[in-house]
Amino acid sequence: MPITRKESIQFSLMMCFGMVVVMTFYNFYLNGLIGEITLTEGLINFLITFMIAFILEVFLVGPIAKKVAFKATMHTTKKVYKILAISICMVIGMVLVMTLYGVMTMSLHVGHMPAYFVAEYVTAFGKNFVIALPLQILIIGPFVRYLFMKLIK
Repeated sequence: MPITRKESIQFSLMMCFGMVVVMTFYNFYLNGLIGEITLTEGLINFLITFMIAFILEVFLVGPIAKKVAFKATMHTTKKVYKILAISICMVIGMVLVMTLYGVMTMSLHVGHMPAYFVAEYVTAFGKNFVIALPLQILIIGPFVRYLFMKLIK
């Protein structure tokens, strides 16, 4: 997997792109925006979300997730356990922060913060987590690792 800083950035860009594409469409569907939002609005939303997700992954969630994952797997030499630990920690961290971003964005879009913000956040977190974890472990993660090895390495 990535060894240099440049490779790490490339890998993060690929992983973020895949996850943000799918999760954006999923959240558009959950919020009833498919067919309501224009293509331009959708692309702008995607680009902003992608930039925020990438910055958070590289500078906040990624470093914390890797520390936690490496501590949790320090007594194993099996690479698959380390990859799974990093993936799970990344999903937990990214869903925590990106759900907050999504709920705040939707609140601003409708013009006010709902009185039930915490309940809305917890509900959205659960809905996002149940999709993001299997998506990362079973589809996007393996696909990006395959592409990374073929195209970058």
